[in-house]
Amino acid sequence: MASGNTSFYIARRYLIAKKGSQAVSFITGLAAFAMMVAVAAMFIIISVFSGLEDLNKEFISNLHADLTLSSVKGKSIPNLNKVIGILKNEKEISHFSKMIEEKVYIDYKNVGEIAYLRGVDSAYTKVNPINKNVFYGSYPSFKYLNEVVMEAQLNSRLSLPVSSETSIATLFMPKPGKGIISKEEDIFNKKEIFVSGIFPGNDQLNNYIIAPLELTAGLLDLPKNSAYQIVIKLKKPENADILKENLLKKLGNNIIIKTKAEENAAFWKMINMEKLMIYFIFALVIFITTFNLAGAVTILQLDKKHQAKSLISLGFTINGLRKIYFNTGLLIVVFGVIAGLALGTIMCYLQLQTGIFKATEDLPFPVRILPINYLIVSFTTLFFGISVSWAFSRINKNLFLEK
Repeated sequence: MASGNTSFYIARRYLIAKKGSQAVSFITGLAAFAMMVAVAAMFIIISVFSGLEDLNKEFISNLHADLTLSSVKGKSIPNLNKVIGILKNEKEISHFSKMIEEKVYIDYKNVGEIAYLRGVDSAYTKVNPINKNVFYGSYPSFKYLNEVVMEAQLNSRLSLPVSSETSIATLFMPKPGKGIISKEEDIFNKKEIFVSGIFPGNDQLNNYIIAPLELTAGLLDLPKNSAYQIVIKLKKPENADILKENLLKKLGNNIIIKTKAEENAAFWKMINMEKLMIYFIFALVIFITTFNLAGAVTILQLDKKHQAKSLISLGFTINGLRKIYFNTGLLIVVFGVIAGLALGTIMCYLQLQTGIFKATEDLPFPVRILPINYLIVSFTTLFFGISVSWAFSRINKNLFLEK
């Protein structure tokens, strides 16, 4: 009976020694190479996705506050002065800002779009530093009430120049009320805006315009001291749930408060679903790659048929022979995992240092190398590799006993 060490030693010799034919060497080498490439590809894609996830987290953190306060009934927050007074006295709050958001029609040289107008005060960037995401032009100084920043795709569709004398567009907001309409002024409130900067959009901020609060309130005919929401930045964001409960007790039942996680629940559900789908796709790629491994193990059995008979005459059992072929497949898998992870890591570090692969002209693909990524790729590859090696080392039972 063969020991485990003997089977492993023979398997290692089968793998590195010269094979009986070039075809066997080619198939074995191809299996190892394919495994390495598949592992490297899976590791790189998962690392890129981790980088994209971090990029989204950073961008979302600049768009949503630690806490968002709104009204239970209607859009405007009731007793706004009282609410602001309570917020000012809360020591756990670092900054807060009033906000009004509504759909609006924007026109530039007879090209129109439906957009979202978010009116904010000068403290907004202390809560959500969206000014850091402005990649062209500048964030409004709030010195003039008609300065705005616009989402990139909306700006592109309008072909609206930025920070120039011609970057003036018109916003239209339907007027509330009843009665006979005799002229255009009875239908819409209009405001001219000057686009001072552009920020990148995403699923959360497509078709958005960020404007001064007073401009938005004027378009909606709201009282001067009005707000639809109050966004809050905390000194310790990890205490958001605790502070939420405390504020609800002080503010009463007319107010809704949502944490950042609650605001983005649908977004993160989508991100996690995409991540899961990517994992399953590349797990399928790994599984398909293991068919090369199955071929290598099978062809090796045929190539070593005469050596197998010699080993049996020396006291090896069928199970001992199977261990040899299983260990051969296992060594191919282990080589593929180690070499693939090494290659993937080198490629990821190259991307981090040079940004050679770009998502857009100015944005390189983000990459984040995490220990969990190594574990995910290794576990997936070893699971399929060990399963296939075990299954195909047990075929051709009669092959070893042929006369």
